[in-house]
Amino acid sequence: MDQRTIRAELEEYLKRNGITINQFSETSGVNSGTLSSIINGNRPISMLQLDRITAGMGLTEGRFYDLYVDECFNLPVLNWRRLRPLIYRSAELDKIDCIERVVGMMMDNLSYATALFDTAEDLFKQGNRKAAALLYESVAESEKYQHSERLALCQYRLFSIALCDDQEINLRAAVQFESYVDRLDEVDQLDALKDLANTYNSLRRWDKVEQLAKDMEHKAKIQYKHRYEDTKKIEIIKEPTIPLFAYISYSHVLCSAVYDERKEYDKALQYVSLYSEFSWVKEESQEALQLVRKFKDWAEANSYLYRLMKGDIKVLPEYVTYISQREEEILPALFKILQAANWYQFNVDDILSHFTQEIVNYRDQLGNVGTYNPRVIEDRYTFFMAELAYYYLSKGKYEIGIKYILDGLESSAKINSESSIIRCVGLFEQFRHTASLEAQREYRNLIREVQSRNEKKNGFIVGYV
Repeated sequence: MDQRTIRAELEEYLKRNGITINQFSETSGVNSGTLSSIINGNRPISMLQLDRITAGMGLTEGRFYDLYVDECFNLPVLNWRRLRPLIYRSAELDKIDCIERVVGMMMDNLSYATALFDTAEDLFKQGNRKAAALLYESVAESEKYQHSERLALCQYRLFSIALCDDQEINLRAAVQFESYVDRLDEVDQLDALKDLANTYNSLRRWDKVEQLAKDMEHKAKIQYKHRYEDTKKIEIIKEPTIPLFAYISYSHVLCSAVYDERKEYDKALQYVSLYSEFSWVKEESQEALQLVRKFKDWAEANSYLYRLMKGDIKVLPEYVTYISQREEEILPALFKILQAANWYQFNVDDILSHFTQEIVNYRDQLGNVGTYNPRVIEDRYTFFMAELAYYYLSKGKYEIGIKYILDGLESSAKINSESSIIRCVGLFEQFRHTASLEAQREYRNLIREVQSRNEKKNGFIVGYV
């Protein structure tokens, strides 16, 4: 049987339904002369005409895209003006297999790499990330031996697209991308280092966070000096996505967080002092002024926090007053207050009671994280539940403590955070004797869910004890 074509499908449809070309022209909105030329093979079909013909035949959008791909590549010369709209429409309809075919055939000719990269960038900006990823992957594959800036930018985009709720996937994406950072242009390097540092922050890889933060500080200071301090002005080719000073100050925020996690609070406070003073900042835009205020807020909050973590409990009322006026600071602060309470064994029942509703609504904040990185918030949630559970368990309030362990384990399983899963499992096993039969059944079900995910990813069965 002859290979089907769009023209043959249209002609057969008209004959089967007894419809003339003029009648179908009125239905589809395609000129009758154009339809006649298409049927007779004298004229190629544009994407707009194809969509109108498909709708006129009463078929689902994209029904003939596979045939359209065949017809485009059967022509003596590829026509990018026809293929580009096909990629965009396929992206809109989530016909990823169609884009994959087009890209696979086009990359037989490496001269199309630039056009595909530009299209990928456009799709990325529009939010069509799945389609963009296919194009980036093809361009990266074609340039993998060239060590080009475009290859590095493809890898940066693929890293950004890969980030998700699964921390194991995020770790693989970060490791795969990290070696490409230095091949990006100077401005993109700053954003890449910031994004990598945020990812490793959520993964609790503190040595990596510190290294990337210091790299970002070093590179940003060089650019800052060239732009604002050198007597010989340089041509500005590309603007950073945020004011340059903010990369320097944010590196200090990250370092203070690293030393907090290492329990080196004096060093953490030294870094706080660096993002509390901004007389050196040259930028005067509205965005710059807003960021200065944000950094100063963080400095005030973290000054209270690190003093508390050092054991200065007298600062607690001031800290609580401060966070009460800043909604998005409440939950991260409560996590650290609980850590301090569990470490120094002081009572925070009144504080927990005061913020009961915020604790109940913690899950809701995962979709509305304000200025915090969403993966950092998700990671903090699981550890917050563990700290809250330990606080109540250590006071003999076993029922509520066990409930928070199970909440934390459920969240840990969702984001596949091995460290928080281990923390929750360890806590539950330590206090298993206090758990009700119902809680033990829920625990077993959650453990099976964790094991099931591991089996699917690793291809082997983990035994259950």
